[in-house]
Amino acid sequence: MRILSVVHGPLVRSELFGDVARAEGHEVAEWSIAHESGPPRAVEEYDAVFVFGGHMNVDQESEHPWLRAEDELVRGLVERKVPLLGVCLGGQLLAKAAGAHVGPSPEREAGFVRAELTEQAAGDPIFGSLPREFDVFAVHEYAFHVPDGAVELARSSVCSQAFRLGECAWALQFHPEVRLEQVEAWLREDMLPNSDEIVAELRDRLDEWQAFGARLCRAFLAVAEHPRGSGLSRSTTDLTPTKVP
Repeated sequence: MRILSVVHGPLVRSELFGDVARAEGHEVAEWSIAHESGPPRAVEEYDAVFVFGGHMNVDQESEHPWLRAEDELVRGLVERKVPLLGVCLGGQLLAKAAGAHVGPSPEREAGFVRAELTEQAAGDPIFGSLPREFDVFAVHEYAFHVPDGAVELARSSVCSQAFRLGECAWALQFHPEVRLEQVEAWLREDMLPNSDEIVAELRDRLDEWQAFGARLCRAFLAVAEHPRGSGLSRSTTDLTPTKVP
């Protein structure tokens, strides 16, 4: 497959997911949407899309005008039923495109947090085989609500951690793609008071966390190669904005 990886800066690239996809024999092209006018190929030529994180928020369109173009991009991908996986900012962009509220999280999550699958996750091709409870590595100040018509897959005590929109679009609030050096750079910029403890725990658990991330990535790639079902219902592809609560 040809995979487009939409990135938002040098510290938020494809990372582990790019390695896994290439190892599985796929072609991965990165597009820095904030700095480049377009991807290497026309968007329509890609079979699947990753949308990764960034330090900006979805409501900062005046500061980052390219967010408007990215909103249109995500809407178009969903409407054309292109397999899509959004991580952190990418997941929030998917939620926003589908009309859900995205805003400041009730609490900031940084480091490993406990997540729990929902009952609806049982039949999901990516989350269905995960344990009922598991830890996820998160670094975010904003969080998404689950769009109408979407299926919530996992949540922490603070916010939703994952949902599926239709049959081939997933949003993750956590970061299964990270490398240690990447997180160290993030936390240096954020100057969190407990950054040393967060980095130390990630270092200790890095192998298991990257194995988890690789498993999620491979599951998404398998769905992207062999989509299930015949299409999405109107309720899951209608991107008319809903009222913000």
